Amino acid sequence: MKILVAVKRVIDYNVQIRVKEDGTGVVTDNVKMSTNPPDDNAIEEAVKIKESGKATEIVAVTVGEEKAQETVRKALAVGADRGIHIKADGVIEPLAVSKILKKIVDKEKPDLVFMGKQAIDDDCNQTGQMLSALLDWPQATFASKIDVKDGKLEVTREIDEGLETIEINTPALVTCDLRLNEPRYASLPNIMKAKKKPIEQLNASELDVDITPKIQQIKVEEPPKRKAGIKVSNVAELVQKLKNEAKVI
Repeated sequence: MKILVAVKRVIDYNVQIRVKEDGTGVVTDNVKMSTNPPDDNAIEEAVKIKESGKATEIVAVTVGEEKAQETVRKALAVGADRGIHIKADGVIEPLAVSKILKKIVDKEKPDLVFMGKQAIDDDCNQTGQMLSALLDWPQATFASKIDVKDGKLEVTREIDEGLETIEINTPALVTCDLRLNEPRYASLPNIMKAKKKPIEQLNASELDVDITPKIQQIKVEEPPKRKAGIKVSNVAELVQKLKNEAKVI
C-alpha cells in the first residue's frame, strides 16, 4: 500500500503574526517557518502505518516556492521514503492546490492520501474535500483515530456532537486532526539520511493547471485591540456591571 502525504509550509505557530504596513498581507521575511501542525500528524500516522507493516511506501508532496522544499525534507527525516515538490510562487488557492494534487495522485496512484485537516495560515479547511471530489474518492475528515483493515479504513472523526466512527473503502482521502497522534521529532542521524533521499521537482506550469487566484484580497488588518479587563470587589458589583454597563442580563 502506498500513502501520499500532502504537507504545507506555514509561519511557525509560535510566531507572533504581523501585518504589513501597506495592508497587502502578513510579514514573512525573516520569519520562522515550519510544517503546518496537522500535516505533521498526517506524516506521523503514515509512518506508523508503514511501521505496522500495512504500507510499503510513503511519498510526501508539497506545493509552493523554492523554500517549501524544507517541509518535504522534514517529512523525509521522520520516515517518508521520497518527496515531490511542485514549484509555484505567490498565493495558491485551495482549488488550485487540489487540482495539482490530483495530477500527482493520477501519476503516483497511491491507495491513501493523508493531509492535515486545515492550514493554520488561511484556515480554509477546503483542500482535502475538494481533492476528494475531484478524485471521486471517499473521504474521512477530522480523523482522530485510523484503523487500516483489508481494503477498508475505520476512522473516528471529530465532529461538533463528539465523535463519529465511519468505515470507508480504499482508495480514500483522510484529513488528520491534532488529536490523532503525537508527531515524533526527527533525530540528527535521520536528518542527515533525509538529505540523500530523492525529491522530484516539477513546475506547476508543467501540469496544465490554472493557478491564477480567483479571489481578490482587498486588505489585511489586525483585529481590534481588546480592552483591558477590570476587577470587581464582590458579586453584587459584578451583577450591577453586567446589567447596567454590559447589558447582558
